Parts: sequence; structure tokens; C-alpha cells
Amino acid sequence: MTTTKNYHHGNLRAALIEAGLAELEKSDQAELSLRAVAREVGVSANAAYRHFANKDDLLGALAAEGFRRFAAMQAQATQDGAASRQARSASAKAYVSFAQAHPALFRLMFSRFLYASSSEALKTAAAAAFQGLLQASAQHAGVPVDSDQALLMALANWSMVHGLSHLMLDGQLALFNMDVGKLIDGILDLPAPRLNAS
Repeated sequence: MTTTKNYHHGNLRAALIEAGLAELEKSDQAELSLRAVAREVGVSANAAYRHFANKDDLLGALAAEGFRRFAAMQAQATQDGAASRQARSASAKAYVSFAQAHPALFRLMFSRFLYASSSEALKTAAAAAFQGLLQASAQHAGVPVDSDQALLMALANWSMVHGLSHLMLDGQLALFNMDVGKLIDGILDLPAPRLNAS
């Protein structure tokens, strides 16, 4: 079944990215091909190759789009101006929800592929997503965003939600039969460790 054949001139790249995201969730990164994505959109492989040099180029664009959507979801979760504890909880839950809703994309975004990529768009999108976490962590800790303390807090928060996301995706949390939202709130209610930057 074709995703869309009604793309307008100038947005074929966007149509290929949307089809690529859908294909990625149906199969996985290894099985994804630029030719199959082009076929899904209803264009020739040559038309797709005008926008993406190869499969890795497409994967980089998919990961970059994933980071943009991920950052938007994080911003939406914390935009209500709630108290820092509630905003931190909403941000953590949004992180895990994104992983749950888009498991293949989430794995691609945080794969070794990202760090081997020379795509500036991908690196910029990934950095922007982390910047949101850094700002939220700085606000919660009451420290400047460019401080070592903010960075350590952001890395601690990221480690927690990223680890939970992978435990959930790999089925490990099922062992405990716990609601993920309650688990996140319980972890956030634990006394915060002292993070002293030297």
C-alpha cells in the first residue's frame, strides 16, 4: 500500500522521510532500503537518490527528524510552566512515551550511527534535544545552564530516563508489573544524590 503519491513539487524529500519513518517502524534499520521507500511514495529510485545519496543519508535524515519530534514532545510536556518537580516528571514521562511510541526510531536516534555520521543536520537536531534537557535540569537545580552542576544533573536525568526506556523496550520492566509513570515519579521522589563537579 502506498503512503502517498500526491506529493507536490518541492516536498518529495519530506514525503520520503515520512515514508521512511513508517517503514522503519514496520521493519527495522537493517531492512530499510531507499528503493523500498521510493516505491512506497510512488517515485523512482533515481528520484529518491536526488535527495539522499544512500541509505545512511536517509537514516541520518530519519534520526534528525526523530530528534526534532522528540524535542517538540519534550517542550510540549514542560510548557505549562508547572513547578520544577512536575515539569521534570512530565519531561521524563514524555521521554519514555516517545521511546514506547517509536521504538525503532528511538533505537536509531541513539545508535552508534549517530556518532559516526557526518550529517550536520543530525548533530544539530541531537544537540538541540539535549539542550532542552540541560535547561530543564538547570532550572530544577537552580543553577546556571552553562554550569558543571547543570550538566551533571542533565546527564543523571538522561541516564535515568534513557535506561528506563531501554528496560521498557527490552521487556525488562514487565518483571516488576509496575506502571511506568508511577515508577518515574517514585524514582524522582528519591533523595537526589550530591553531584559535585571538581
